Amino acid sequence: MSAGVTARWAIAPAALVCLAAPAFFVVQWAWLGWVLLAAGVGAAWALERRAITASGPSLTRDLSLIAIGMLIVSVIPLAAELDNAAMLRFTLALGGAVVVPYVISRYVYRDRAISFPWRTGQRWGRLQWGWLAAVLVLGWLILPFYFITSGVYQNWPVVDTPELIVRLFVGVGAVGIWDELFFICTVFALLRRHFPDAVANVLQSVVFVSFLWELGYREWGPVLTIPFALLQGFIFLRTHSLAYVVTVHLLFDAVVFAVLVHAHNPGALPIFLV
Repeated sequence: MSAGVTARWAIAPAALVCLAAPAFFVVQWAWLGWVLLAAGVGAAWALERRAITASGPSLTRDLSLIAIGMLIVSVIPLAAELDNAAMLRFTLALGGAVVVPYVISRYVYRDRAISFPWRTGQRWGRLQWGWLAAVLVLGWLILPFYFITSGVYQNWPVVDTPELIVRLFVGVGAVGIWDELFFICTVFALLRRHFPDAVANVLQSVVFVSFLWELGYREWGPVLTIPFALLQGFIFLRTHSLAYVVTVHLLFDAVVFAVLVHAHNPGALPIFLV
């Protein structure tokens, strides 16, 4: 099979693997997710079985890393909970979804497909600082309306004690950092080795948004989370800086945290319009 034919048909197995995310995290049909992952990785192998080399990028290997990460995440319920057992489950599963593909890529497949470019050596410009300010303003305007009028704030536990508020703050921030480590530095980075940036960005957004759905961003949440996922991919392409996309995400999540505290404790944070 020629390289041109392989490239033309490669989108099909990648789409199958990425569509396993809504199977796992939206409709929550685990069996369908397993079938889609197996079909996607198997189709990739069928396409390039005679062209896989030890040194060059391999669609089969890269999709298998994405599949492994999703399988690890899918073993736990993603409903937001703040007790010790739930936080331990999240730590082990989400941490494993990043660490295991990285270790396999580096030490089994012997490539450097996954990396975490924290510092680029370049200072943030006015546009980048301006976007950080815009994230805060847009979050302040939009997020209270979304969470409160749709009622999705109830997908997060009531936080009415200092301990629970601290746990919520830690949990929201930790998951936000993980989002960028997995969806951008792992899924997006692996897909970019085989597809144009725009195609890879759309595919990673399917996985990103599906995870956020089960986490609690439901109702009309995808109207917000789809643009956010695509923007995070685009920003990473422009900056090549994990530090910057994490900063954007943490600012967004800081507003999410404040809105959740406000929604569960009306009047506690009288800084929102809703």
